[in-house]
Amino acid sequence: MSSVFTRRPDGDKLLTIACLVIPLIGLTLFFLYPMFTVFMRSITLADGGLGLQNYTDTLASSGFWRATRHSMLMGFTTMIISVFLGFIIAHGLHRCSFRGKWIIRSIIIMPLLAPSLIQALGLIFLLGRNGVINRVFGLELDIYGFWGLTLANTLYAIPQVVMIIGASLVLLDARVYEAAEMMGAKPTRQFRDLTLPAIFFALLNAGFVVFIVTITDFGNAAVIAGDYSVLATEIYTQVVGLRNFNMGAVVGIMLLLPTVVSYYIERKAMARQKGQLNTNIQPFVPSFMASRDIPMAGVCFFIVGMILAVIAIVIYASFVKLWPYNFDFTLKHFDITTAGGYSSLWITIGISLAAAVGGTLLIFMLNLGLLRLPAAISQTIQVLAAMPAAVPGIVLGLAYILTFNSTSTPLYMLYGTATLIAVINFYHYHTQAFLTVMTGFRQFPKALEEASGSLGAGLGSTAINVIAPFVSPMLVAVFFFLFMRSMVTLSAVVFLTTPQLNVAAVTIMRLDDAGLTSQAAAFSTCVMAVVALALGIMKLILSIQSKRSTGSA
Repeated sequence: MSSVFTRRPDGDKLLTIACLVIPLIGLTLFFLYPMFTVFMRSITLADGGLGLQNYTDTLASSGFWRATRHSMLMGFTTMIISVFLGFIIAHGLHRCSFRGKWIIRSIIIMPLLAPSLIQALGLIFLLGRNGVINRVFGLELDIYGFWGLTLANTLYAIPQVVMIIGASLVLLDARVYEAAEMMGAKPTRQFRDLTLPAIFFALLNAGFVVFIVTITDFGNAAVIAGDYSVLATEIYTQVVGLRNFNMGAVVGIMLLLPTVVSYYIERKAMARQKGQLNTNIQPFVPSFMASRDIPMAGVCFFIVGMILAVIAIVIYASFVKLWPYNFDFTLKHFDITTAGGYSSLWITIGISLAAAVGGTLLIFMLNLGLLRLPAAISQTIQVLAAMPAAVPGIVLGLAYILTFNSTSTPLYMLYGTATLIAVINFYHYHTQAFLTVMTGFRQFPKALEEASGSLGAGLGSTAINVIAPFVSPMLVAVFFFLFMRSMVTLSAVVFLTTPQLNVAAVTIMRLDDAGLTSQAAAFSTCVMAVVALALGIMKLILSIQSKRSTGSA
């Protein structure tokens, strides 16, 4: 390794510095600085002085405590239901034997391909005052409020629970269960004494992830919460409705506290889970057991059936003439001229591509720079790179409007531009992207870099010709992850749109607010089609890469 610096000390060192400095400047300007601004605005008084009066006023407000109680109750309820239902699906997929698992896997990811408010919109079509179920059975169910919001958030959170618990179940060693069976342990005993203890931290991790997502989500709350106020809508009301930015900052900081605590506990749970991993694992292949697998299959298909019904009804409603009175086929709802028409969809595609390209490049640069740093410094930067995950999207969006909608900063010129929305989309999902690529870098054989250096290649040449091809599956996954999440995110960008610049998720919300529910469904269908196409392209590219890798091996 020293030979590389001997031959090309300046080029390699400058590239390493650039790979570190550029991403860190981005993190400082577009994450640390905005979050510091939120904190400062929360202690800025009406007369321009500093103090805690804003916190005193907020804590004395009955509205704040009502929203807090509502958020906590709804968050914990959603967490319990989501983890329970998600565990059933994950257990069915990995520990049971029945046909049609590919159907479950295909449906379970659908909520992740659409803005979170799609669940609320679908529930309104199903269970609203003019919903299918109310009209068919003559019921008068009121979906708005606590149970509607809880159900919408549950349907949105279940896929994440399934992925977290499933990742833990797939790592359980079959030999342990074979030994238990030889000793006479029945399946119920194996489940109680082997499975549950092994996935305990995965259950804990899934619970805190759901809690974070639930109490910080704005989309479902904006559509179906009704008069049931939560902290996310309270921030929106203070900023957009009352133009009270200081109070909005206070509520944002308050919302940040339980999220940071939950994120810290969730990280600890993940670390404990990783510490229990065994690299020499014998995969578990379940054998068919009718008394277990038939009921489990029925329950799994019923749960994913609810998820499919909510999304399918939105797509169906976009093609009927007059919901719920005339179900004749029509395309008139796709002729959207209000709320900017389809311009926001094309803008969102462009923004998402920019976030994906720029974000993937910055993430690669940062991980490349970390290769040459001492472990202590590298770990410090890794902590900084992981911090954005602890900040809810709506709080980050609030931080951006407080920071960039101010003439006191030279970055004011970014406010109201698509560039700033692309930037916030990237930093909103910075942590997940960084950790994904970092996993690839950790798997990169050091011998390859040393061999490249011994052949006279500098860091830049090694990065392009050796490292990038090795981690390309992670780079492809991160690119499409950033693109798809940017297409559907709402909470992080809701404060940054203007009459001249709108994004798809906000357009859906505004169409629904205007009573144009069928047009909102049509626009949602278009967004889901774009994201589904991106997912298909990603799978195709990864499949081609996998075949090439297998062929070369």
